[in-house]
Amino acid sequence: MMLDLLCAASDPGVYYAYEHSDAVGKAIVIFLLIGSILTWTVMLDKAWSLYRAKRLSAQFLALFLDNGEVNLLATPLLRDAESNSGPVAAIYRAGVEKLLEFYDSGAPATAPRSRMPEPCKLSEAQYNAVEAVLEREVSSQLKDLETRIGVLATLVSLSPFCGLFGTVWGVMMAFCGIAAAGKSDFAALAPGVAGALLTTVAGLVVAIPSLVGYNLLTGTIRNLTVTMDNFTEQFMVCVKLSQLKVEKNQSQNSNF
Repeated sequence: MMLDLLCAASDPGVYYAYEHSDAVGKAIVIFLLIGSILTWTVMLDKAWSLYRAKRLSAQFLALFLDNGEVNLLATPLLRDAESNSGPVAAIYRAGVEKLLEFYDSGAPATAPRSRMPEPCKLSEAQYNAVEAVLEREVSSQLKDLETRIGVLATLVSLSPFCGLFGTVWGVMMAFCGIAAAGKSDFAALAPGVAGALLTTVAGLVVAIPSLVGYNLLTGTIRNLTVTMDNFTEQFMVCVKLSQLKVEKNQSQNSNF
């Protein structure tokens, strides 16, 4: 028996445990291997897309802070918004499109349409409509940012339970095999237990990176969400400032 134990101990490892797993244990290990590949694919893809969204948003936000309070429809802003695929630029485009719709409808019929319409007085309903468009675009961008994040959340929760199920199943089958064979020595039990514990290891290998990646990615999404909400407020502040200028110009013209 001692010789058998030494022979078994001379070739330990993951493959040894996999070889001594039953069909259920092997199926769980393969399933978790596929889950691990999926996890890393999603994490790397989302990490790159969120990094890009964060960088493009910061770039456009810096340009907006330099020009937006002076002129919400400044040429540098409009030009950069067309080429910028970040979420903040998308929110700006949605708001400007709605504003231009109102400005154009409020312009005189004789005004040339080849140039940017001048700001006009907005009603309360129009002001609320602009704000609603911005909030709807924020929700749309947030939905895009959270795409496939649910896959990570599912794997974080599911992987340990799959590993635990495989371990419990493997240990149960190992004891059943010993009972059926009428043996009670450790050498007969060890291979089955090793195969059973492999599923727990595989589950943790999937769950730990998934948990870390999920927390990092959701933290980045939360930061981008705050950035988008703050930009929406800044955009509406700029609309209010432009409306004050319109009212001032109208009062000056009425005095003449």
